[in-house]
Amino acid sequence: MLEHGGRLLRAVRQYGIAREQWLDLSSGIAPWAFPIPPIPLDAWARLPETEDGLEDAARAYYGARQLLPVAGSQAAIQALPLLRAAGRVGVLTPCYAEHPYAWQRAGHQLLELDEAQVEATLDSLDVLVLVNPNNPTGRRVPRERLLSWHARLAARGGWLLVDEAFMDNTPAASVVDCAERPGLIVLRSFGKFFGLAGVRLGFVAAQGSLLLRLAESLGPWTVNGPTRVLAQASLADHAAQRVQLERCAAASQRLAVLLRSAGLAPSGSCDLFQYVRTEHAAQLHDFLARRGILVRLFQQPPAVRLGLPECAAGELRLAQALADYQKETA
Repeated sequence: MLEHGGRLLRAVRQYGIAREQWLDLSSGIAPWAFPIPPIPLDAWARLPETEDGLEDAARAYYGARQLLPVAGSQAAIQALPLLRAAGRVGVLTPCYAEHPYAWQRAGHQLLELDEAQVEATLDSLDVLVLVNPNNPTGRRVPRERLLSWHARLAARGGWLLVDEAFMDNTPAASVVDCAERPGLIVLRSFGKFFGLAGVRLGFVAAQGSLLLRLAESLGPWTVNGPTRVLAQASLADHAAQRVQLERCAAASQRLAVLLRSAGLAPSGSCDLFQYVRTEHAAQLHDFLARRGILVRLFQQPPAVRLGLPECAAGELRLAQALADYQKETA
């Protein structure tokens, strides 16, 4: 299994600190969960059905003409490489590690690329995969550039796969409204922006024929009944969405200021996390963990990613720990 954030129980065992004493900033998930609506008994007792209102709510929220709900975008990440014959797949790096892992495991030739290499390499690729905004750096590729890359790939029957797991906070940069075009596939994650990662829900927007193939590959009932009820309510709750957008943006800015004041200027960000490249990433990660603060460590390049503290007390606790780190390493 690949390494991911949110491994709090492992940290509890490793550092001997009780779970309730941790400040977990290791995943880029909004720390404020949307309200859970009443779940009718039918949602638990009956097999889930499609087009029960969830798909309509998702199409309206994302601005996509056609999409498929899946059990977290991870399900699509693992299934999509199996829907193409083995070919040359470029992955914009650094990247969410499950993408290259899935394509390589399915027998495709993998090329890791930085953004500057894409133009020269694109016409030799069958598929280009990227996360936008990037995970973990927060870097965004402009919409116009993505659509240009897609046109070149699609002209040869290729795919552009854009994982927009962190796009909810900046929807104007999305290409999901163009996903009915052949060869453009857009993944959206429900759990991160809505603070409900435990429900395991994502959406795939793409051409109808590809969505049918993906649905057949995944099988029936991939999204459970209670999740369908909960997600439909959240996707339609425009007032709560406005509040979430505002508090994420404000909290991310406060986190950036806090990090800069500790001599750890962010190298990248989005409204759900801040990313700091430092040669001392492992040391910083361990220093914070020994104080019950869990952040996400990356090895190549050495970096840490910090999610948003939920409240002022969490921000103060992080600020104090970073001040202590600054003194110890001065």
